[in-house]
Amino acid sequence: MDPKSTEPAANFIRQIVSGDVAAQKYARQITTRFPPEPNGYLHIGHAKSIWLNFSIANEFEGICNLRLDDTNPDKESDEYAHAIAEDVRWLGFDWEQRLFHASDYFAQLYEFACELIVGGNAYVDSQSAEQIREQRGSLTEAGVNSPFRDRDVATNLDLFKRMRAGEFDEGAHILRARIDMASPNINMRDPALYRIRKTAHQRTGDEWPIYPMYDFTHCVSDALEGVTHSLCTLEFEDHRPLYDWVLDTLTVPCHPQQIEFARLELNYTITSKRKLLELVEEHIVDGWDDPRLPTLKGMRRRGYPAAALRDFCDRIGVTKKQTVIDTGVLENCVREALDSSAPRAMAVLRPLKIVLTNFPVDQTESFEVQNHPKDTAFGTRKVSLTREIYIERDDFMLEPVKKFHRLAPGREVRLRYGYVIRCDEVITDSVGEISELRCSYDPLTGGGQTPDGRKVKGIIHWVSADLGIPLRVHLLDRLFNHPDPGSAEDYRKHLNPDSRVTLDGAFGEPMLAASDGAMFQFERLGYFCRDTVAAADGRTVFNRTVTLRDAWAKLTASASSSA
Repeated sequence: MDPKSTEPAANFIRQIVSGDVAAQKYARQITTRFPPEPNGYLHIGHAKSIWLNFSIANEFEGICNLRLDDTNPDKESDEYAHAIAEDVRWLGFDWEQRLFHASDYFAQLYEFACELIVGGNAYVDSQSAEQIREQRGSLTEAGVNSPFRDRDVATNLDLFKRMRAGEFDEGAHILRARIDMASPNINMRDPALYRIRKTAHQRTGDEWPIYPMYDFTHCVSDALEGVTHSLCTLEFEDHRPLYDWVLDTLTVPCHPQQIEFARLELNYTITSKRKLLELVEEHIVDGWDDPRLPTLKGMRRRGYPAAALRDFCDRIGVTKKQTVIDTGVLENCVREALDSSAPRAMAVLRPLKIVLTNFPVDQTESFEVQNHPKDTAFGTRKVSLTREIYIERDDFMLEPVKKFHRLAPGREVRLRYGYVIRCDEVITDSVGEISELRCSYDPLTGGGQTPDGRKVKGIIHWVSADLGIPLRVHLLDRLFNHPDPGSAEDYRKHLNPDSRVTLDGAFGEPMLAASDGAMFQFERLGYFCRDTVAAADGRTVFNRTVTLRDAWAKLTASASSSA
């Protein structure tokens, strides 16, 4: 997709729902749900599902539920559950009072399982997990019936109730659907419905020694909530026949329509929950909110606006074809959102001191400047000039190359919002490194004026050495330098060593000592977000959210042209 595109992409699900509404297919309002498992933090891939389910409901004056499919207490926790709710809210969506849990339905799910047994559609299998796996067959070979498949209803019901009572050890029995062991769809070969787990649940405690499987729980929960359109990613397409079989076999209140769409895949990114957990537990990153991670928690800390993520999802669209989206598309959405919402400020990341030799020692001169060049609603601030200032080291060149329009010996440049200055002397230290510049300023050139008409091409930013505040700045970049790190034998080998470069000598305007999470465009440098964690020495910390331009696109183009 073109990173510069601003038009919403195709959404075939919107077309399906629109057709259903026009045909008055449902007697109830359009109902969707976002159903994550509380076994990890949400990431950019989940953002697409959140956006899709809530936006479809909003567009058709329906409702969207938030439901936590908490059927595996071995991997789930309240920490994840709370984080999920926080992330959905941050993205700008509201489930109102409709926060549900699969565990809300444990009693009803148990009764529905009994209904399947009574109807001859489920049985208790007493084989080991390994035996069941061996009998399942393959894509080319049919499965083999369990020796317990023909147990009578009374025996199955008695065993299942005793499983519920906690009489058996884990692995002694499971409840399976009786469907078709010769089905070409492996998911229909007598799938498991319930297993024994002697693990306390974060919501129900020790009340249940058995837990329903996801495929059984998911479709029944949808039906109990009156869902009209059950939207899920493509890996569940082969599970749809089982979804439909369960709902057709049981006396559920309705039969939601399952529709699959392609999941969100970004290049240079890993979204596997297992691998993200490894990155955290192996301390490769600082935690789930590390701003280099694709978790929503990490993106929020990095300064990605929620509006940018919603815009991104709208632009990439919803299709049946699995594609990989260029990360540049997301970054462009972030730039566009921040261009209108982030006030401007000046900061110097790699400072070089300038002494204005003809500026009075004890004088401070202030300039009233706009906080945003395109929006006066952001107000103004005062920028103060003193005798000693810092500029970016890259804005000076001892022997300037062609088209270098910044500062050099004998050359002039304009300070942003201030005067024209000329470099008169270069001071070096004992090893020959440039340590200071002696410059003079022209007091007749304030306010952008040059009374004698001379042209000064370069404009550079600066910070007062006396009034500026010390900063620690993290220059963040992509965590991986391989376009598909997840496909590698060991994704760790493709970690980008420059994914975080820390600059401890930076300085910024006093206004940057703002509240946590404040966003700014550092003029000429990029968009930066104040970190929620301060440096140990008390310095204000900023993370670079995104550069002003897509540097990776240039690198990729350069690599392609030289290949």
